[in-house]
Amino acid sequence: MQSFKELYETLTRAALQNHLEETIRHLESGNYNPYHLDCLLHPEKHPLMINTDDDATLSDEVNVDENTMQVLTDAKEALPMFHELCNRNHPVYAMIAPAFIGQFSHEVTPGRLRTAFKKLGFAGMVEVALFADILTLKEALEFDRSVQKEEDYILTSCCCPVWLNMCRKAGLMEHIPGSVSPMVACGRSIKQLHPHAVTVFIGPCIAKKAEAKEPDICDAVDYVLTFQEIREIFDLASIDPATLEEDEREHSSTAGRIYAFSGGVSRAVQSCLYKIRPERTLPLTVRGANGVSECRALIEDVKNGKHGANFIEGMGCVGGCVGGPKALLSSTLGQAHVARYGDQADYASPAENPYVIDLLHRLGFTTFESLLDENSIFARHF
Repeated sequence: MQSFKELYETLTRAALQNHLEETIRHLESGNYNPYHLDCLLHPEKHPLMINTDDDATLSDEVNVDENTMQVLTDAKEALPMFHELCNRNHPVYAMIAPAFIGQFSHEVTPGRLRTAFKKLGFAGMVEVALFADILTLKEALEFDRSVQKEEDYILTSCCCPVWLNMCRKAGLMEHIPGSVSPMVACGRSIKQLHPHAVTVFIGPCIAKKAEAKEPDICDAVDYVLTFQEIREIFDLASIDPATLEEDEREHSSTAGRIYAFSGGVSRAVQSCLYKIRPERTLPLTVRGANGVSECRALIEDVKNGKHGANFIEGMGCVGGCVGGPKALLSSTLGQAHVARYGDQADYASPAENPYVIDLLHRLGFTTFESLLDENSIFARHF
């Protein structure tokens, strides 16, 4: 079995042979800094705070009066989460969905948003796109293992809970690899590294609130808030992320970032598959569905053997996660922001992203194939 280090070195050599100078420039330029992951994994050594002139954290400056607390009761999970922040008994991590970019205005960069969460009292902000990277690797491996003949196919499982529930009702679960969602992967990873941490997922999707409570994965995420809810909290605490300083720690590749829009998962897995299995002769072919109506039609075609592809992706919201009911932007504009952010990533694929390799090692994964372990934190039994 090929180790992550061996895979990384192989991909680097392959990139050189294929004249991918831009990728190699990033891989060798020193942009990769393990200190960035240390800040997440070992906050006791690298306190995640920003010092003011009086050596206090920015969260010390946030004052929320009784009227504000009353407003917060309208969001069932906001008030108990806010108590966690105020009590500071455990580190609280904001896990931001890949659809976040541009949602809080085009001036709110990932670094400024991270500062805003710290100002509220969070230990840090983690981009769930990094864990979409990991699930991309896992789905590519699952595809390579499962699709060996022309008639074979799989349905992607790791993103949309609406799509997953539709497949479950249609009796198609035998074609779905046992993978958790990036949200669950992120929460479980944080809790494995920090058993007492509190995890808060923030995104545009209402269905994620129910997903976080499902019995077999309820260990991962403590609270789920929407973009609209967190914007209200910023407003009530008089925090304007657009005016704050940068706190840059970006780890995800293009593949993980584009999970936010329809077709992004397929594109990510397809790209990753050809990186890790360049010798593969049977290609990955895609058919996707956008919105509930298209998902229903696609499921009927799958049941009748008329799907015409071997990798089937469904998104319950039109446009994908960027079209979620609690998004702050139109689906079209949200997708444009995400696509631009994806293009800005230092790494195109998780297979060549050193942060992914490093994180997996820290989580105890020693070989590439160990991602397929049915008892790992990234596995799910349907």
